[in-house]
Amino acid sequence: MSKQSGLGDHLYIDGVDLSGDVGSIGSMHGGPTGTQDVTGINKFAYERLGLLLDGELDHSGFFNPAAGAAHPTLKTLPYTDRILSYFHGGALGNEACGIVAKQLNYDWTRGADGSLTTTTNAQANGYGIEWGQQLTPGQRTDTTATNGTGVDLTYGVGTFPPIFPATAGASVSFGWSAYVHVFAFTGTSIVFTVQDSADNSTFTALTGGAFPSVTTGPGAMRIAGANTATVRRYARVATTGTFTSCTFALVFVPYLVGGHP
Repeated sequence: MSKQSGLGDHLYIDGVDLSGDVGSIGSMHGGPTGTQDVTGINKFAYERLGLLLDGELDHSGFFNPAAGAAHPTLKTLPYTDRILSYFHGGALGNEACGIVAKQLNYDWTRGADGSLTTTTNAQANGYGIEWGQQLTPGQRTDTTATNGTGVDLTYGVGTFPPIFPATAGASVSFGWSAYVHVFAFTGTSIVFTVQDSADNSTFTALTGGAFPSVTTGPGAMRIAGANTATVRRYARVATTGTFTSCTFALVFVPYLVGGHP
């Protein structure tokens, strides 16, 4: 895989596409907050345990008071959790991340030259930042029940994901999570279900892989499987329900190592 730029990327918050109002993302990181030294006296090197996971997503943007734009979305500064997702490009299978976070601020800067910019910091709450792959090509619009295209989770072997086995019938058994953003919905209800497959032909729903029924938009949700759940090599998202149009985006995160929530 060759080096890539950040052109054509997207940032979604609670089912609102703020990509056009965001000029840069200043910090998008996460992992263990520290380590505990558990080195025994019989060892010749340090032993360490990873501690609590954390994450952060900061972004800077522009003042836009239009409906569904940055200002009405960010000005509320809710005490409740927000769900943010960063999509690297808009191609099926591309890298993406999700984070359940608290929005800590919404700060403005008015420059001497007349410019007006904003900065927002979101810090993880209950889960760290989680990196996975897009099961939708950026945003996807379904007008009827649809089985999406399967994504090979070994995409970018050697770079991302780092250890998902690139062999026929491969699987990992450390659990998974998924994030969905619903941007617009017309109808009675829709259910998003994450399915996996060993051969990219026969798919079955992951245990717990169906999101709660959605009846309106915009909005966003996160679900997760057991931390011992098996994920096979391919994954897709299927929609069912009674609706005439739904525009959404979904990130799937197969856990590649144990110890996730």
